[in-house]
Amino acid sequence: MKTAEKKIKLILEKTDTGFSAFSEKYNIYTTGRTIPEIMENALESANLYFEEEQVTIKQENLKFEIDFKQFFQYYRVINARFLAEKIGMNPTLLSQYVQGRKKPSEMQTGKILSGIHQIGMELSEINLIQRP
Repeated sequence: MKTAEKKIKLILEKTDTGFSAFSEKYNIYTTGRTIPEIMENALESANLYFEEEQVTIKQENLKFEIDFKQFFQYYRVINARFLAEKIGMNPTLLSQYVQGRKKPSEMQTGKILSGIHQIGMELSEINLIQRP
């Protein structure tokens, strides 16, 4: 079997029971209760789809996309006001993006995503301790 070199875009959507994911290009569909579960299920589904071609899909071949509103509903720990301040954006404007009242430009989307990634990197570097 050979390893795939392609990126497969999967659209994530919130459902009543968790999430669904699908590819617009390939017949790859799956569901899961949580984001980690759907990522795992999507990998399995993609490998099943490419099984006949004897191509192995790895997690890094999958690219997940989710809209602003659903992202902030799931990751409630990320406060939109805090994020806006961190990236130098008007909090009201970011709130309008999150609520779906306005659509961000590609540049604004990149700025927001960069801020989210920065917060993720910062959090991944922190260890919690208990003091007596």
